[in-house]
Amino acid sequence: MMRISALWTALIFLLLDSAKASTVKKLGTNAGRFGNSTLVRLAEFLSAGYKKGVRPVRDWRRSTKVAIDLMVYSILNDEKNQVLTTYVWYRQNWTDEFLVWNPEDFDDVKKVSIPTANVWVPDILINEFVDVGKSPDIPYVYVEHNGLVRNYKPIQVVTACMLNIYNFPFDVQNCSLTFQSWLHTINDINITLIRSPKELKEDKSLFMNQGEWELLHVLSKYKSFSLDNDDYYAEMKFHVVIRRRPLFYTVNLLLPSIFLMVMDIVGFYLPPDSGERVSFKITLLLGYSVFLIIVSDTLPATAIGTPLIGVYFIVCMALLVISLTETVLIVRLVHKQDLQPPVPQWVKYLILDRATSLFCIRNKNRLCTMLSRGSDVEHDKDNNYGTARCSHHHTCESGPGAEYGERPGGLSLGLGRGLGLPPSRDHTPPVMESILQEVSSIRYFLEKRDECRDIAKEWLQVGYVLDILLFRVYLVAVLAYSITLGTLWSVWQYA
Repeated sequence: MMRISALWTALIFLLLDSAKASTVKKLGTNAGRFGNSTLVRLAEFLSAGYKKGVRPVRDWRRSTKVAIDLMVYSILNDEKNQVLTTYVWYRQNWTDEFLVWNPEDFDDVKKVSIPTANVWVPDILINEFVDVGKSPDIPYVYVEHNGLVRNYKPIQVVTACMLNIYNFPFDVQNCSLTFQSWLHTINDINITLIRSPKELKEDKSLFMNQGEWELLHVLSKYKSFSLDNDDYYAEMKFHVVIRRRPLFYTVNLLLPSIFLMVMDIVGFYLPPDSGERVSFKITLLLGYSVFLIIVSDTLPATAIGTPLIGVYFIVCMALLVISLTETVLIVRLVHKQDLQPPVPQWVKYLILDRATSLFCIRNKNRLCTMLSRGSDVEHDKDNNYGTARCSHHHTCESGPGAEYGERPGGLSLGLGRGLGLPPSRDHTPPVMESILQEVSSIRYFLEKRDECRDIAKEWLQVGYVLDILLFRVYLVAVLAYSITLGTLWSVWQYA
């Protein structure tokens, strides 16, 4: 009997040794190839019997809470296509009830990284997603001993965003990123935040602050909705509020336009009766056209609206055209005045009398003095013409009185009568008659020339007064337009 019991004992030990050897071979026949066998044992322990296609809960009536977080790193935008490209650091974690172990059984290992393809991952996507971003692939997730799974990765999100470019370049954009489960209802997957909304709003630690956009804040809002009033879905919406830095556009777009408009106003101080003003304003108009061609690629262009700065450029162009038109009219008014009719009385009353008093034009007295001086000269010419006509008439009719010695020709007449000769007819000598005709022609020419000069002076004064009035109206329009736009842009910048 003793020999039989010893044989049975030896057989049992052999069976135990063989079972142990088979177990070691099953856990890893090549265990010596791994530097840390604990992690290998833990990975095989977690993967044994794990079903990644099943939601990891023991009670199917309990929903899986997925906590997410968002940190904005950089922002690019495309106004023409209404697309926003956002670089974010995305974090999400959830509890997997099947990935739980006791750290004491595995050398006090409390967390391990395992491939993402080997675990269950929630199907949380972004609703505004429009294109595949160039995001790096992070193939691992962290799993803690209590089943908490952490999935952290940087992503490039290309989303659709309704960009309001009317206030460009002082615009503030509000683009949303909506995270939700594409298939699971709120009974299966619910969404929450890792941090509080206040911490999320004020966090700008990772944002690159040297670009075109300035991050103001990131707002978060939880919402549950239903499409058919039966199944409800959970969503977490992040509002990324950004503001454009306008310094680049102010220096390269607004200041050159303002300088050209100032030069157009300065051009009004050129004399209106010279052709230099027209050439100067045409040069400004051509320069502004070239400027608009250059900046056309810088302005955002969409099919649904035009930025206010584009309207500003068009209005400035229209003001330059109006200024050139006014200059052409004034130059035409003060040029070739000898071919124009006299100034109507109503024009004199409205322009030279009423307008100069109403708009406080300082040259009013000088204008009136010049006009009165012109009328006095005309009155003196009429008197001189009458005197000359009377003298001429007296010279022609003084023949009878000369018979009695009043002039040298009277001697021959008296002798003729005394000798019984027929009386000779008293005629003006042909040389004197031609001289009188030439003098009359010269006097008529001088009178007509002075009359034309008076008309030219009156039209010149009308042109100067109109030039001053139109300049003031143009200046008021430019100032009002500039103040209005400046106020709007200031309010938008500091809103």
